[in-house]
Amino acid sequence: MTEHKVFSMSFASIYPLYLTKIEKKGRNQQELDQVITWLTGFNKEGLESIMTSGESLRDFFDKAPKINPNASLITGVICGCRVEEIEDPLMQKIRYMDKLVDELAKGKKMEKILRA
Repeated sequence: MTEHKVFSMSFASIYPLYLTKIEKKGRNQQELDQVITWLTGFNKEGLESIMTSGESLRDFFDKAPKINPNASLITGVICGCRVEEIEDPLMQKIRYMDKLVDELAKGKKMEKILRA
């Protein structure tokens, strides 16, 4: 079985796309970083380090300090798939991140995005 192309894409190439998406909707980089750090456990310095190193999304999630235990509360459809039904653990984490960014761009309150 071939690996998904997205697994080898660099986090640094995806991040600006997320940022552009949320900024068009009036959100900011601090909020984007907040949802990514909530999901992955990275701090600001860790995110910056990953971006400058050119790590792939696979490496990004492999090096994540701790996936938030409430990540399983992220549900819904992203890219035509229900995130809670995705079987590949890495793809599910990537889609969790996509879903959080989507919710941020749609103007959801941060407490709801972070499943508080």
